[in-house]
Parts: sequence; structure tokens; C-alpha cells
Amino acid sequence: MADDRLPFWRTKKMSEMTPLEWESLCDGCGRCCLNKLTDVDTAETVYTDVGCKLLDGQTCRCTDYKNRQAKVRDCVRLTPRNVKRLTWLPPTCGYRLVAEGRDLAWWHPLVSGNPKTVHTAGISVRGKVSASEKDVPDERLVDFIVSWPGKWPKGSKRAVRPKLK
Repeated sequence: MADDRLPFWRTKKMSEMTPLEWESLCDGCGRCCLNKLTDVDTAETVYTDVGCKLLDGQTCRCTDYKNRQAKVRDCVRLTPRNVKRLTWLPPTCGYRLVAEGRDLAWWHPLVSGNPKTVHTAGISVRGKVSASEKDVPDERLVDFIVSWPGKWPKGSKRAVRPKLK
């Protein structure tokens, strides 16, 4: 029997979550909305600091979330099935953490109760996006490769558990 005091992401399978619960796993960091490059020989994915044309670099949210897949041909819709296979999800991603059986970080809005903690902790792309893909041709993306989206910022792993009621 599930403990009613535990949050849904600790008690439900991803496939059992309601659409609202599923969407709330997104911490609003915007890291997945950065352009990525994949090495054809090694299949390694690297991040750039070039944002999707729909990414708002200040709010770190999509400016047209509802229509994003129609407007951005390679926008990936996360599902309980594919989230476990997507190797490019950042290590800080709430979907990735839950899929790996790990808990959400202290700064995640579901834990902190505050959507601003993702920015305070240095997880989000706020102030880190150097350009929009509208302004950078694909062949120049290699000039914008960065490593920070694939890492945990210093101090962000601090363990603070949500209070159980």
C-alpha cells in the first residue's frame, strides 16, 4: 500500500501519473531546449548555449509550448516510454531523475514550493543562452559547444528533503 504522505513521484510509476503530475516534473530549467550536437562516430551528445527559437532565455520556458512540435521539427515530446532512452536529458532533469529511481533535487519547484529556486540554484539557462537558433546557422553550432548543461552546478546537489505531511 502506498504511503499517502509521500509525493506522487515517489509512489507512482511514470506511466501512472496524471497529465498534470507529468508536466509538473519539468523543473523549468530550459536545458533540454538548448541545441545539441551528436557525434556520428561516437554517438556522444554535446550541448551548445544556443537556444531553440521558442525558448525564452529569461523565463526559461517555451514561448509556444502547445504548438512547439508543429513549429520546431526536432522538438521531442517527453513520454514515460522515451524518457528512459533519451541520453541527452541533462543530469539535473526531473524526468531523468525520477526515471532513474532518484528523488527530485531540493531546488525543484515540487520540492521547494517555489518555481524560482531552479534559477537560484544555477540550474536554469537564465543568463547563459548566448544566441537563438534563428541567428546561428547549423554549421556554426560547433562554435557554441559548452559543457555546463551536462553537469550539476557546484552546491546544487545539497540534499534537502521535502517535509512529509
